[in-house]
Amino acid sequence: MSSPYTTTTTSLDLSFLIKMLSLRVPSTSFHSRRFNAGALERRIGTDCFLSFSHRKRTRLGVRSTKLETGPFTAAEEETLPEGLQEELMPKHVAVIMDGNGRWAKNKGLQPWDGHRAGVEALREIVELCGKWGIQVLTVFAFSTDNWIRPKIEIDFLLSLFERTLKSELDTLAKNNVRISIIGDSSKLPKSLLKVINEVEEVTKNNTRLQLIVAVGYSGKYDVLQACRGIAQRVKDGEIEVEEIDERLIEQELETNCTEFPYPDLLIRTSGELRVSNFLLWQLAYTELFFAQELWPDFGRTGFIEALMSFQQRQRRFGGRKS
Repeated sequence: MSSPYTTTTTSLDLSFLIKMLSLRVPSTSFHSRRFNAGALERRIGTDCFLSFSHRKRTRLGVRSTKLETGPFTAAEEETLPEGLQEELMPKHVAVIMDGNGRWAKNKGLQPWDGHRAGVEALREIVELCGKWGIQVLTVFAFSTDNWIRPKIEIDFLLSLFERTLKSELDTLAKNNVRISIIGDSSKLPKSLLKVINEVEEVTKNNTRLQLIVAVGYSGKYDVLQACRGIAQRVKDGEIEVEEIDERLIEQELETNCTEFPYPDLLIRTSGELRVSNFLLWQLAYTELFFAQELWPDFGRTGFIEALMSFQQRQRRFGGRKS
C-alpha cells in the first residue's frame, strides 16, 4: 500500500496547481454515489464519470482522457462547448472542493488515494478555466477550521504544499498563471512563507489566469482582519469613523489582490448545501451551484453543467428588470 508521504514526480503540466489545491480534506459523512473505481488513477484512455443534473438525474458517460504533456498556451484556447455563450461566461469562479476523503472511504481506499483522484479533477478545471477565458479561479485549499485536525496530517499537507511550490515554479511561469495565496499566515512554517513570497513575486505579472489559493482562510477571519486594519487606520488618524463604508472594507479584504474580487459563480461538490465559512462578504450576490458528485467525480461535464446553469440565471443585484 502506498504511503501518503511518498510523492511521484510527473511531467504533466500544471502538476503544481493540482497538488497544491488538493490539500483540503473534507469530512467523512456523506451518502455516496457509485463511481468506476480506479478509473481516475489508471487514466488509460477513457474515464468513466457521473454527472448529476439540476433535474436530479444521474447519468453515466465516457470521455477521452488523452493528457497533454506541455503547458497550455494561448494557441490552445478551444471553442466553448455547445450551449455556452462567451459573453455570459463568469469572470471569477470559486470552488469548494469537497469529497476526496469520502470518495476514498466509499471504495475502501486510503485518504491519499482520494487526493490522487481529486488531483485529476482539479487539473482539468484549472486547464478549462484557462482555455475558456475565465480570469480568476479561487479554491478553498485549507480552512482555519482545519487546524483542529491531527498534527501529523497538517504537517504533511503543509510540507506537500511547500515542496510542490518549489518544484513547479518554472511551470507556473510557462503557463502564464498568477498565483495569489490568501489566509492567515501566522501559523504557517517560515520556510513555506518564504516559498509563497517567491512564487507570488515571480508570477505577479502573469495574465492568463489568476489562481487564488485560500490557505488558513475563512470568511469570518477575512472580515475580522479587515475590521482590525480599518480600526488601526482610525487609531493612527489616517481616516475618520464617518469615512468607513463598504468600499473601504472591500479594500481591506484579502481578495483585494484581484481585479475581480467577487465570484460570479460558486461551485461546491459532494451534495453539501452550505458555504462553510468561505468568502462570506464576497459571496453576497454570487450564484451558487451545488453538485452531487464528490470532487474526484467532478470534471469537464460537471463544470459545463455548472456554467450552463449560471448562464441561464438572471442576475439583478437587488434591482428589477422592466
